[in-house]
Amino acid sequence: MAFQQMQQEAPVLKYPEDFGLHPNVSLENAANMLFRAIQTSQTQPYTWTFIDKPQEGQIYLLFMPNPGQPLNDGIRWQDQENRYTMPVQRGARELEVAEVKFGFIPNSQDTAAWRMRRRYRLHKGGHPQLVLIHYSRVPPIQIVPSLLNNPVRHYPLRQITDPPIYVMGERAGQKAFPHPAGPHQGGMPPVGMNPQAMIAQQNNNMEALERRRERERTRDGSGGVGVAQRPGPPRLDDDESADESELLSTRTLAITRYRRNHELMEEVFRQAAFDSKKPWPSKRIYEGFDKAELEAKMAKLQNDVEVLQAKAAERRAQKVAADDVIVTASGHAPMELST
Repeated sequence: MAFQQMQQEAPVLKYPEDFGLHPNVSLENAANMLFRAIQTSQTQPYTWTFIDKPQEGQIYLLFMPNPGQPLNDGIRWQDQENRYTMPVQRGARELEVAEVKFGFIPNSQDTAAWRMRRRYRLHKGGHPQLVLIHYSRVPPIQIVPSLLNNPVRHYPLRQITDPPIYVMGERAGQKAFPHPAGPHQGGMPPVGMNPQAMIAQQNNNMEALERRRERERTRDGSGGVGVAQRPGPPRLDDDESADESELLSTRTLAITRYRRNHELMEEVFRQAAFDSKKPWPSKRIYEGFDKAELEAKMAKLQNDVEVLQAKAAERRAQKVAADDVIVTASGHAPMELST
């Protein structure tokens, strides 16, 4: 019993984005959200948290290594969880639904058991460990008096200090440690920031990124004859995407990459368009060879051929002598081959 209680009290991995409150979620919408989550979960780390006393209409996206394990959410359920599967998207995928009804929060203002929870996951045609959870309501029933003030977990909940973790993609299993304390960074603006401040922050990040790229471009182009033999610093073009995604929003990052790609293409076509248009002087095919060297090689090959021919003639003479010895010993003439 103690082991089961410890398992139920373990935190869960939750997608950090807030989906808001939705009174109803259809099967098609749930399947679409789960399918899109496969792509977004490749680069977004999940956070450790407890689901506790959720509101009506709340939606959570969880990564559950064992989707069938019990989920403790602070709600006392007076019904058993039922599971069934439904074909969605014209039968292309199969959605599993785990539904439990008639829940209430002990020691709260709930006077009836009206809460319902549904857990969705793509059993076929998706990632089975991604689970979408939605809380709604059903017609209420009376609460069992003995359960009214009987909580389902111990409070207060323990504080979670574990860093977020990547659950999919190339960095699956790696922890995403927070950045050092400092000015706000990231793709999402802080809560309460007005639009003018948000634009100013993005412009500052954009200018900082442009200055850094200009310094690197100047540093790469400042080398002369004296430093040509030394290998330059490694290019960081391939690794800049991770830094840019942490500093800029999606729109600003897209504009920056668009501008950078066009600058690269401009450099390529500039060389092709304004390079020397004079035709290259035609060369005969044999002008690149040395005549003396070719004659020396030919003489050597001719000597090799004469040596091989001499060895072949010697082997034929030895064979003819051997055949004569055999004929003399047997008294029969050798068989002639027709040509």
